[in-house]
Amino acid sequence: MEKFKITNKDLINKKHKNRMIPALKREKFEQFNESILGLGDIQTKPKKIEALSVIFDLEGFTTFCNQRDPELSVSLFLSKFLKWIFNEIKTVQVFKEFDDSYFLFANLPFLSKYLGDGLLLLWNTFGMSDVEINNSIVLMDKIRENYVKDFYPNISKKMVDAPPKLRCGIAKGTVFSVGNGNDYVGSCINVSARLQKFYNFSFCCSLLGIDFSKFVDTTQKVLIQKKVNIRGIGDEIICILKKEFESLSDEDKREFIDI
Repeated sequence: MEKFKITNKDLINKKHKNRMIPALKREKFEQFNESILGLGDIQTKPKKIEALSVIFDLEGFTTFCNQRDPELSVSLFLSKFLKWIFNEIKTVQVFKEFDDSYFLFANLPFLSKYLGDGLLLLWNTFGMSDVEINNSIVLMDKIRENYVKDFYPNISKKMVDAPPKLRCGIAKGTVFSVGNGNDYVGSCINVSARLQKFYNFSFCCSLLGIDFSKFVDTTQKVLIQKKVNIRGIGDEIICILKKEFESLSDEDKREFIDI
């Protein structure tokens, strides 16, 4: 993403109706257009990709940014968090080193995008087996768990009010490239964004296009399938952590249908 920078050389003062107002030179003014988004030629034919969309969201990040003198802690938190999560994404995928290579449980995402309070990750699922797709889903939940178990306790020793939980929403579907392919759009991205904050679950995955029966037994013991109506999406079959579902009130549980 490009930046639109205005320097003192670009600004001039002009008198208008007996008062001085700032003015911007015409050449600089005309530079403010869609090109600063860094998307390239928007009219380029979109590239269609079958994808797995994962959105990680830092719960409580807005509150964290509103603390006293946030500039003293927010940059430190983000530098450590982003370094940690990319290292986690790589680490959990490796099951064996071989000479100068790594054997992986599944491919790495082809797109990683910072969202301000989290990350969007996209996997190209073309040619991926059900096992590889399910591996990616389970490993993202592992990262979510590792945040609570490892990263949060350590970062809390260095600052106060750090985001206590990393939420994860996942959905499979079709995405389309925008411009030169630095960004993508697609309903699965929207669904994963909605799921990461659904009922405040820390993990929520749409099962559209995903075979729950092919998850390993240990995974099926901690996850539970449910059908539920999601505002703006409609009826959706999802899998969530069994312990989080059981913690819901009886009234909330009635919104979910057994599969």
